[in-house]
Amino acid sequence: MLSFFANTLVLAGAVILIGALVSVTRLIGQLPQGSSRKSWYTMTALIAIFVIGYVFYIAAFWKAQTNPLDMIVPVIFFFGACFVWLSATLSLNTASNIMRISLLEHESLTDSLTGLFNRRYMDQRLVEEVAAARRYDRPLAVLLLDLDHFKHINDQYGHPTGDQVLIAVGALVATQLRGSDVLARYGGEEFIVIAPNTPLESAMGLAERLRACIESHQFDAGPSQAAKPGVRLTVSIGVACFSDRIDSLERLLKIADRNLYQAKDNGRNQIVADPRGIPAKLGMRQT
Repeated sequence: MLSFFANTLVLAGAVILIGALVSVTRLIGQLPQGSSRKSWYTMTALIAIFVIGYVFYIAAFWKAQTNPLDMIVPVIFFFGACFVWLSATLSLNTASNIMRISLLEHESLTDSLTGLFNRRYMDQRLVEEVAAARRYDRPLAVLLLDLDHFKHINDQYGHPTGDQVLIAVGALVATQLRGSDVLARYGGEEFIVIAPNTPLESAMGLAERLRACIESHQFDAGPSQAAKPGVRLTVSIGVACFSDRIDSLERLLKIADRNLYQAKDNGRNQIVADPRGIPAKLGMRQT
C-alpha cells in the first residue's frame, strides 16, 4: 500500500511536469527571439529530463518503499513538480498580461485606420518636445497637413477607397521623414508632423517635399474601381516653428492651424509658413 501511494505521487508529479511543459511551450511562442527565449528552451529540456527521471524512478524502485521514511523522495518529487508547474504557469500568465497591457497601450496611442500615432500621443509628445526645445534652446517645427477636397474622393470612389487613400498617404509621408520626426493622424484627413531640431527654412523644405510627393503620386483606387483612373491628391500645409515669438505649445499649434487655413484660402496645394499668411516662396503651384 505504501509503495502504491509513493509511485502514485511520483507519477502524478510526472503528469504535472508535462503540464508545465505545455505552459513553457506556450510561453516560448509569445517571446521574441533572444536570450530570454533561449533560456526557456533550456528550461524545457530540463523539465523533459525531470519527466524521464520520474518515470525511471518508478521503474527502478517499484514496490521498494517499505517504511514511512521511504516516502520522503516521492513527496519531494511531487511538490517539486508542483513548484515547477506553478512557476511556469505564473510566468505564462505574467507574459500574457504584459502583452495585453502593451497591446492596449499601443491601441490607445495609435490610429485604428492608418496605424499612425493618434491625437492623444501627439499631444503628449508635443509637450515633451516643446519642453526640450525651451530647455536646450533648439528649434522645433510643426507641420499640419490637410488633403485638399478629400470629400470628393469619398463621393467619387466611396469611403472604403477613401480609407485606403488615407492609409497610403500616411505611409507615403512616413518615407520622407527622419527617424526623429513624429507623424500622427490629427483627425479626418489631417496629419501632423513634429520635427525636432528643425529650423523654419528646413521645415519649409520638408513641407515642400511632402507637398510635391503627394501631388505626384497616383493612389490606388482599389479593385472595385479598376475602371476608374488612379486617385490624384494635393495637400495644403501650415508650418510653425517654436521661437521667441511663438513660445508656447498652444501658440505653436494655433499658428500652424492658422497657416493651414490660410493655405486653403489662398487656393490650396501650397505651404504657408508665415503667421501673416504669406505662401512660402518655393515655386509651388496653386490650384
